[in-house]
Amino acid sequence: MVDFTKGTWIFEPETSQVTETSVSITTEPETDFWQRSYYGFRNDNAPALLLESSDNFSFTTKVSFQYQSQFDQCGLIIYLDSDNWFKASIEYENESFSRLGSVVTNLGYSDWATTDIPLPSEIWYRLSRRGPDFLIESSLDGAHFKQMRIFHLHKLGETTPEMGKCNPPMPTKSSVKFGVYACSPTPSSFTATFTDFTLEPSQWLAHPA
Repeated sequence: MVDFTKGTWIFEPETSQVTETSVSITTEPETDFWQRSYYGFRNDNAPALLLESSDNFSFTTKVSFQYQSQFDQCGLIIYLDSDNWFKASIEYENESFSRLGSVVTNLGYSDWATTDIPLPSEIWYRLSRRGPDFLIESSLDGAHFKQMRIFHLHKLGETTPEMGKCNPPMPTKSSVKFGVYACSPTPSSFTATFTDFTLEPSQWLAHPA
């Protein structure tokens, strides 16, 4: 069972509602996560509600939203510290398209990988862990998930040579804080509602040798 009433906030918003089955976040203006790359600025003030696990896992949730302004976003996050984190979301661009994507921040530098899509009113995300490596997927119906990205968080440590080139990393004891976030980088505000939580052993199967 996933119970965010036992979660921990970073940058707790003024308006939120947390129950055993849902999380609602109303964003505050000019909140975001980003570190250095291209734009030069550093933003680290968006609300996120986090759980913690040392296991390999798959975490799934549905998020519903009604964006109001460019760059409004909400989705999943891993937050180790201000220089090492990950987020996945749809970021609102304009009435014609929005950007489904993810940001991986290692050692204080962010990257951003996206694909342009028509804006839905809800989406499912599934985040799976295998040691210091992760898989993020998305779905428009909660049943059929598509891969968005495989990524590595350096702060969680490297795999050792004896693990084998083709074998997956062994489970790590490093703790990971993960959960949900929402933010509005411009003078905007909207409400994101997260439901349909599942947390289970990692569904990301080992790659065959």
